[in-house]
Amino acid sequence: MLSAGKAMKVSIYVSEGSTRHGMATYSAILDFLFYRGISGATVFKGIAGFGADHHMHSSSSVEISDRLPLVIQFVETSDKVQEILGKLEDLAGSGMIEMHETVVAKPARSSKPKAAAPPPEHLKLSGAARLMRIYVGEADRWRDKPLHQALLEAMRANDIAGVTVYRGIHGYGAHRGALGDKPLQQSHDQSIMLSVIDSQEKIDSFMPLLEQMVTEGLVVLSDVDVVKYAYRPAEVER
Repeated sequence: MLSAGKAMKVSIYVSEGSTRHGMATYSAILDFLFYRGISGATVFKGIAGFGADHHMHSSSSVEISDRLPLVIQFVETSDKVQEILGKLEDLAGSGMIEMHETVVAKPARSSKPKAAAPPPEHLKLSGAARLMRIYVGEADRWRDKPLHQALLEAMRANDIAGVTVYRGIHGYGAHRGALGDKPLQQSHDQSIMLSVIDSQEKIDSFMPLLEQMVTEGLVVLSDVDVVKYAYRPAEVER
């Protein structure tokens, strides 16, 4: 494996259309480098250039040239390069090989595949719980922010299990005023409902704060039975 320190950088120049024993020259060279344990190699494709025959080749031509230059580059130890140089010269054919000393500041490391995660554990959680629905207006505020957003943040800060916010699309409230007279019409004061399910203890402990935040609205509490199917990673404790 390549390590930090002095090394050789090798560049092999061939044309895109050149072949060796029926396969593309660059592909034959890449295969050879791979199976000889070279640390890594990259093929670059030129978009224009000319070679020893002094013919200009360009991808902008009406006919896409198959003679565009390709460069195969790799970095390896000097001993390893000398070991394979003869075969590289043979594979390159009429192409050019250029190499010079370089310094590897940080060698690449192969990424180790992560161990397969254990299959998720199938859980069924059930029991008595408390359902709380909070009805407020979209325009309601609490300390310069939308009330429904403030309620959501307060519940999260107080470890309420979860909350879902719904926006009403039609209806009326305590003042008998229709909200969104046209179905699906966007209004600046549509009804907002927050739905929360948690243990009775958690809901009861949150009620004092809720009463401070909701000065006008409707709060509905119901006893419910929770049946929840969930998948949880095996390493997470119940």
